Amino acid sequence: MIGAKSGSVTAARIESVDMTLNVNGDAHAFAELDNRVTLLDCLRERLALTGAKKGCDHGTCGACTVLIDGEPISSCLVLAPAASGADITTTEGFDDDDPVASAFQEFSAFQCGYCTPGFVLTTRALLSENPQPTDDEIRHALAGNLCRCGSYLKIVAAVRLAAESMRS
Repeated sequence: MIGAKSGSVTAARIESVDMTLNVNGDAHAFAELDNRVTLLDCLRERLALTGAKKGCDHGTCGACTVLIDGEPISSCLVLAPAASGADITTTEGFDDDDPVASAFQEFSAFQCGYCTPGFVLTTRALLSENPQPTDDEIRHALAGNLCRCGSYLKIVAAVRLAAESMRS
């Protein structure tokens, strides 16, 4: 912060907060958490939930996607205290036989796998709102997720299969 009269630079006020995050159905209490910590860093570094990946750190790649109250959110853009009280879901919150993850595996809708958790969570949010999306609706919903390996055709096919599996 720049002082109004002197032009000197002063340090921003850093505060600690006590808070609770509800992640994958479990409450996690934090005492004196730095209020500048992102949700992504809190999940990865403090809870060892590494499904959400640190990609661009600017909210443009989707690798850090988590569901907050069912909505796909870039966790690198959310400060952890802002998510206190919300229901947060990471890929670790799904069973091994999750129909979306299974469809991605069946179609090999990934190469390196770095982007896969973000695509899976975004797909879960899409299918909870629209159980029978068209290919254009799938592409639109997944537009915030990038796959550097270029597996988009297989990803769309996997979403179609997951939609069929979840409907039956």
